[in-house]
Amino acid sequence: MVLADLTAGAVADAERRALTRPIAEVERDALARPAAKDAVAALARAEHVKIIAEVKRASPSRGALAEIPDPALQASRYETGGASAISVLTEERRFGGSLADLEAVTARVSLPVLRKDFIATRYQVLEARAAGADLALLIVAGIEPAVLRDLFGFIIELGMTPLVETHSADELEAAIDLGAPLIGVNARDLKTLELDRDLFGRLVDRIPDTAIKIAESAVLTPADVTHYRSAGADVVLIGEALVTGDPIATLKSFLEA
Repeated sequence: MVLADLTAGAVADAERRALTRPIAEVERDALARPAAKDAVAALARAEHVKIIAEVKRASPSRGALAEIPDPALQASRYETGGASAISVLTEERRFGGSLADLEAVTARVSLPVLRKDFIATRYQVLEARAAGADLALLIVAGIEPAVLRDLFGFIIELGMTPLVETHSADELEAAIDLGAPLIGVNARDLKTLELDRDLFGRLVDRIPDTAIKIAESAVLTPADVTHYRSAGADVVLIGEALVTGDPIATLKSFLEA
């Protein structure tokens, strides 16, 4: 399974980093950071759709997308274009990201920043906060239930906001049981890499109004944003379309949709 391999690789890379940067050191750096930005307020339901704009060099499904030599500049363009939050892919093996990208972005923008990775350990959560992230991604399908609950609580304990990603009705119930403030429905099944553009629409009515509803993947045109907004999305997470074109103009066209 692709997701299992991605998660195992991300955990192995974190364990390698821990050999030179022990958890006590990372925890010290995490606790020394200023308080995390309020992502729930930034992404709260509004009359217009909100966008999480992603810094993303590559993906397993699409291969190389863009070099992005200056991720902080890319993120600042997103801020100029009207994004409400920034997502930074930090997975190294298949997405070409790094914690250095995350640190560069958090130092540049004033928006809340999400560490998007295959997080399955407390060490990875501490890395996210130490790098300045305000949010951390938890993928229900990639984590055992007990670990999911532990990491969810740990993210909150550090003052961050968890974004809980789902791909099915059962996973959505797990996110709801956690009381997740941000619930994402990803159109791309990370086990098969297949896309189901209408998955969000089928699941959205199950998401309580106490949670912010986020549609992920399959967004290439303004019409795709309109599709998700019409289905009930409060927020749309967009990556590929923003890194392969003019990010400011593309963002504005999506927001106007």
